[in-house]
Amino acid sequence: MNVLIYGDTETSPDLRHEVPVAIGDPFLYLEADGRRAVVTNALEEDRIARAAPDLELLLEDALGRGELLAEGGSDAEVNIEICMRATAAFGIEEALVPPGFPLELADRLRGGGVTLTAERTLFSERRRRKTDAEMAGIRRAAGVASDAMSEAAAILREAVVDGDDLLLDGELLTAEAVRSRIRELCARAGAPAPADIVVRALGPNPPIGHDPGAGPLPANTPIEVDLWPRDEQSGCWADMTRTFVRGEISDRVGELHALVLDAHEQACGAVRAGVAGGELHGIASGVFETAGYPTKRTKKPGETLREGFYYSLGHGVGLEIHEPPLLGLGDSETLAAGDVVAVEPGIVIGGVGGSGVEDLLVVTADGSERLTGAFPYGLVP
Repeated sequence: MNVLIYGDTETSPDLRHEVPVAIGDPFLYLEADGRRAVVTNALEEDRIARAAPDLELLLEDALGRGELLAEGGSDAEVNIEICMRATAAFGIEEALVPPGFPLELADRLRGGGVTLTAERTLFSERRRRKTDAEMAGIRRAAGVASDAMSEAAAILREAVVDGDDLLLDGELLTAEAVRSRIRELCARAGAPAPADIVVRALGPNPPIGHDPGAGPLPANTPIEVDLWPRDEQSGCWADMTRTFVRGEISDRVGELHALVLDAHEQACGAVRAGVAGGELHGIASGVFETAGYPTKRTKKPGETLREGFYYSLGHGVGLEIHEPPLLGLGDSETLAAGDVVAVEPGIVIGGVGGSGVEDLLVVTADGSERLTGAFPYGLVP
């Protein structure tokens, strides 16, 4: 089996899995007959050699880059020609490539007689088998996520309840202020969090989807904190959610939160190698359905569900924040030992509010290990 991957390791998780170092400029990875190589230059060869000593290094100069530029070729044209030459030197006449392989390069390779086949499953399966370095990075990111959640809870505890408002140092506490504190902590710890991590109120008209939240955070109302820091060293992510109420907790909100925790515990308890993602989604859905709330299983054909348990149970996590295996309705792919998955049941009900909880788990042969489960699940911050 021959493989070609072209990209940079900041944006291509398939390439980062093979070449575990952050490189911002695109380059070609080749695999054939047990040999693995990359096309590189003097700027990157030492870093690649340290990070992946088993890789062969095909230097651009040895492939004629200088001569091609001297002949008047543009940088883009020369890069393609260098990839063509490297592929020929490796004896590759047919290869599997990721679905995102650049069309221009694919056209040129095919024009030169190389047969390319886009293959999604192969590359996702490779990335599901985490390297030791990737697993270490996920654990570091999960630790940072737990610390960041502690910071969010501490801010809410410090806030003063003033009627329906929360005040911190005499000012209205905003989603932006909490988000900023979380991101500062994550950045200092070496696992920055994106600008759109979620800090939002799930009040009587709760937002749905990936709305990150904005403006003042209210008292006596569920506040959802969903954060996903990325370990800088490995490029791997973590994912974690908790819901808090600063002030009085209504009976209805407490009931919704208890349902979410029940669904979460049942689903997490069923995570193990050999279980299908759709089966886990069904376990969580059953909890909400028994309590009379809608789920994706009970909605009418063509209906867009905007309350109840209206989304997927979770997803794989690694070099992408959302990657296989998926834990949604109808997902038949089974979990394997070593998979890292986020399990995140939740509910929103108009006129009441909502709740969401998420943990990161490593799948084992007979169960799982929770990487973020040490953090409390209660509504009181």
